[in-house]
Amino acid sequence: MKIISLSEGAFTVDKTKQFIPFDLQKDKLQERNVGSLLVEIQPFVIVTSKDILLLDTGLGFTNATGVLQIHQNLLNNGIGPLEVTKVLLTHLHKDHSGGISHQQNGKRVLSFANATYYINKQEFEFAFENSKSSYMIEDFELLKNSTQVKFIEGNRIINEYIKYEVTGAHSPYHQVFWIEENKEIIFFGGDVAPQLQQMKNKFIAKYDYDGKRSMELRQQWREQGEREKWIFLFYHDIKTPVFKY
Repeated sequence: MKIISLSEGAFTVDKTKQFIPFDLQKDKLQERNVGSLLVEIQPFVIVTSKDILLLDTGLGFTNATGVLQIHQNLLNNGIGPLEVTKVLLTHLHKDHSGGISHQQNGKRVLSFANATYYINKQEFEFAFENSKSSYMIEDFELLKNSTQVKFIEGNRIINEYIKYEVTGAHSPYHQVFWIEENKEIIFFGGDVAPQLQQMKNKFIAKYDYDGKRSMELRQQWREQGEREKWIFLFYHDIKTPVFKY
């Protein structure tokens, strides 16, 4: 399997939940609002023998020429947006779901026209009930009646090689994915396992729905991943997006 990181850059985010670009060479974290976190926004593409998988969709920002950033990042890696076959979504917070759709010729369209979107059914319903928090429902409202969406629940397997489990912890219905092919296992923990450093420490985040549960899961995954030689993908890690113990 081939892993491609689609970095959209570094950002700071505070209690306002606004993502402000951060230049690692020039900007200083101490000059940002108190409590600001420094994060990378980093969807991933996995190229398998069966699919081109997109794992989460970034912020949905456009670049200076008006092109959706995630589209440009794909093109820079030799992949056209129409080639993506599956979009796997851990949850629908705006920094993970902003690229689901975009404006085109005055109307909103799905960003990956040939892909099937896999979304937890309860997460989708929860987002519409709590749209004033971390959800921007206009980004994914198109999926309500779309034939391109598959609402999934519980812990199951897609096409015999993509396993998903509902973890909660970061958001009530957050889910994680394992992609396994040719004895290789790639693990994507979304915002329950967003950075390598959090896997190493017993860290409880105040921004999590259940911080204690997140910490416990990270410890569990680290131990299992080390034994089974998983490849970890970290969506918010500036230095180490891909890691194998």
